[in-house]
Amino acid sequence: MSQIESRGGATSPAGDESEPSAPITVMLSSRLMVLANLLKRGAILRYKRLTGLSSVEFGLVASLGRRPPMSVARLAEAVGQDKGQISRALANLLTRKLIAKSANPKDSREVLISLTKAGLAAHDAIVDGAQERNRRLLEDLSEAEFHTLLGQVDRLTAIAAEMLESEKNAR
Repeated sequence: MSQIESRGGATSPAGDESEPSAPITVMLSSRLMVLANLLKRGAILRYKRLTGLSSVEFGLVASLGRRPPMSVARLAEAVGQDKGQISRALANLLTRKLIAKSANPKDSREVLISLTKAGLAAHDAIVDGAQERNRRLLEDLSEAEFHTLLGQVDRLTAIAAEMLESEKNAR
């Protein structure tokens, strides 16, 4: 018996609407989460192998990038974690001489974080690895498929952001 998948993600036998809906795992949102988790797990393993950095550490190094020094608060915002969550990772990066701390010349109470030469090398390894992973992920798509996919992902991202705001406001 063939299966028909609705736009909402429910799958039912063709022509038989009395069957229960399929598990949540067939829904697009679940499939996208599986994809995102596979990509994240692969990235964590790759960057650990290339740089020896944990997932939090490589996120910090990637966020610092080749930018001007950043406050701890701004860095925490960039990686989506609070200052307390990243403090241990920053201490490890400082011990390994991948970051440097300095006082903000405009506000001496604020600490600025920047990558050292070794930190920049780790950042460049992360970028090179990310570009290779991206090439591998997309190599079987035509140019038209690629642009269609990006457009659809952007549309779905905008809808998901609206859904998040609705949930926040529903409290």
